[in-house]
Amino acid sequence: MAEKEIHTSETKEKFYALLTAQLEALLSGETDWLANLANTAALLYDQLPQINWAGFYLEKDKQLVLGPFQGKPACVRIDFGHGVCGTGFEKNQTQIVEDVHAFPGHIACDAASLSEIVIPFYNRAGLSGVLDIDSPVKARFDDVDHQGLQGCLAVLWRSLE
Repeated sequence: MAEKEIHTSETKEKFYALLTAQLEALLSGETDWLANLANTAALLYDQLPQINWAGFYLEKDKQLVLGPFQGKPACVRIDFGHGVCGTGFEKNQTQIVEDVHAFPGHIACDAASLSEIVIPFYNRAGLSGVLDIDSPVKARFDDVDHQGLQGCLAVLWRSLE
């Protein structure tokens, strides 16, 4: 996939199977949470087509605080319930936003971002943050992306046990 293009659900599923295997190999034997979050963000940013930001926001002191990421500088703190990330965290529900400009209260860190996926994730203590991925393409993300990224998060959290 030299051009990093994904067209059909079938090719997306194959892509995510390969991506999950790559992440498993990358994180193998390492249990440091910060290093593994950083490498996960870097791999997603490098391999996912048509994205301009990939990273984590972590729950801290009743806010989401910027964690490891790849892309342009981003908002450091997001209140629960604000923007796509805060909404996903507060509702504990994946947010797939086809057009960020139509999302009430969207927080624009990069004007080039047009669509977004936010997936809550957990550690042993419970809900601990969100994976956030932005795209400069409208309607970039779908349920296949959601399932594939959930698989990546499962690999990440297994590496931390």
